[in-house]
Amino acid sequence: MPDRSRKYHNAMIKNINSDIPASAREEQIIELMAHEGIRIERIVSNGQASPPGYWYEQPQAEWVLLLQGEAQLRFEDEAAPRVLKPGDFVEIAPRRRHRVEFTHPQLPTVWLAVHYG
Repeated sequence: MPDRSRKYHNAMIKNINSDIPASAREEQIIELMAHEGIRIERIVSNGQASPPGYWYEQPQAEWVLLLQGEAQLRFEDEAAPRVLKPGDFVEIAPRRRHRVEFTHPQLPTVWLAVHYG
């Protein structure tokens, strides 16, 4: 879910479940690894969603795994949002328009996002 004025945190974490904020005004995005053609991030959402009318349309592919919490991911070419629970994953093709409709407001929603291509 790139290109939404991301604020990266440079903190080095050694465990995907370390330092998960219980609440925050903005999503926390930590880049775990980056090499040519691939970037892996941990994203923590606390009730954040895409702004009304905003669609992500990134040039690279993305594979996202929901580790914790609850989310709804909407694709422009689908009638209803996909409800994601822990363990659910989605591959997003390059330039496929999508948005985050919902993340749980009381429980941290933790994503593992792999951007590639």
